[in-house]
Amino acid sequence: GSGLLKKKTLVPGQGVDTRPRKGQDVTIRLKATLEDGTVVEEDPALTFTLGDCDVLQALDLCVQLLEMGETALIVSDAKYCYGAQGRSPDIPPNASLTLEVELLAARAAPDLELLSGKEKVQLANRKRERGNYFYQQADYVLAINSYDIALRIIGSNSKVDFSPDEEAELLDVKVKCLNNLAASQLKLDHYKAALKSCNLVLEHQPENIKALFRKGKVLAQQGEYREAIPILKAALKLEPSNKTIHAELSKLVKKHADQRNVETEMYRKMLGNPSASGTPRKCKDKLPW
Repeated sequence: GSGLLKKKTLVPGQGVDTRPRKGQDVTIRLKATLEDGTVVEEDPALTFTLGDCDVLQALDLCVQLLEMGETALIVSDAKYCYGAQGRSPDIPPNASLTLEVELLAARAAPDLELLSGKEKVQLANRKRERGNYFYQQADYVLAINSYDIALRIIGSNSKVDFSPDEEAELLDVKVKCLNNLAASQLKLDHYKAALKSCNLVLEHQPENIKALFRKGKVLAQQGEYREAIPILKAALKLEPSNKTIHAELSKLVKKHADQRNVETEMYRKMLGNPSASGTPRKCKDKLPW
């Protein structure tokens, strides 16, 4: 519709009813070139889950329209490829790509219940790394999507018994995903969701510094300085040399002091006594804040 993504069939496929569906694992042959013809990617058998944002958006959107055996040429704007950042060193910023794609296979995604612990860890890690890629591209909505998929994989029921080592690995991936999820939610000002993600980490690891730091930041963004300060102090106690926590804590202590001054002044005015000397001392102890 917008002209940012164009598809042209080079070799016809086996009919519309052979098109793959979202959620299936598809395998394609891919050759990606810049406008000047430079080949930047070539893969004889790239496999990914359709609709999970595992690959370039141009591929995720267009492969759904391919028939089995079809070869197509996709000309895509940078928006659906590597965007304003490009991919160092071979793809410059804002580069359009031409993708030659052949659909080789489509099959049902693996049954999560039957995956071994190792397979589950690998699959979840793949989605998490995709989330990290989107986070670095500042595409926080897609990052959240990838972390959510990873967490769904980890949390899915299993008919297979896992070893203690596999359980520990799964927990490690889960905690990483939740921490990264909180960071993405924080970037989008989704404070309630970010707080929930931090609390889930802290349920498993009460001394997780990243989760403590982000929880403190979330509470601070909501103006809850009194709650935020002890949480950041706990994080700093665990890592006294962390300059980022130091800076955030100093900022909060100052903001909290300013907030208290404003509240004290407000109470003076409410009591109709603007002078400090006339305010009964007991009032301060009764402030609900």
